Amino acid sequence: MTSELEQIKILEGKVAQIVEHFSRLSSENAHLKDELKLLKAEKKELQEKLKAFETLEEEIKRLRQEKEAVKTRIEGLVTQMEKLGI
Repeated sequence: MTSELEQIKILEGKVAQIVEHFSRLSSENAHLKDELKLLKAEKKELQEKLKAFETLEEEIKRLRQEKEAVKTRIEGLVTQMEKLGI
C-alpha cells in the first residue's frame, strides 16, 4: 500500500507541475497578446508616418520642379532685359 500512496504522491506532484506550467504559459500568452497588440498599433502608426513622409517627399519633388521652371523663366526674362539694355 505504501507503494501505491507513493505513486499517488508522485502523480499529484506531476499534476501540480503541469498545472504550474500551464499557468505560466497562460500568463506568458496573455503578455504576448498584449505585446502583439502594442506592436500592431506601432506598426499602424509607422505606416501612417511613412504615408505622410511619402506625401511630403512628392511635394518636395514638385516644388523643386516648380523652382527650376521659375528659375528658367527668370533667366529668360533677364536675358530679354539685357537685350533691351535694361
